[in-house]
Amino acid sequence: MLIDSWMIVVLIVMTLCGAMGGAGLKAYATSRRRIHVLMGLGFYGTGALLNIFLLKFLPLTVVLPANALTYVWTLFIARFAFKENVGTLRWLGVICIMGGLFFLVL
Repeated sequence: MLIDSWMIVVLIVMTLCGAMGGAGLKAYATSRRRIHVLMGLGFYGTGALLNIFLLKFLPLTVVLPANALTYVWTLFIARFAFKENVGTLRWLGVICIMGGLFFLVL
């Protein structure tokens, strides 16, 4: 099955929304600012709606495993936005995820 380029873009945005949702809740945990929890829930909700939308066009065996890209975004957000230490094994894990996703969307 061939995946159109717009579907790949929506998959990427869906996973980015999931990661941003987690980042919003992490920010709320440290700041207790209501805007952070609202942003986190909003991003999670948007990601869920995009997930449902994609399931109209793509099989579950593509959409669900593509959610692994959320872990990649989360690692970058944790490293650069929250200044968390990210070890070598986690970076290797990201490389493995990206390789698997490459074969998934071919």
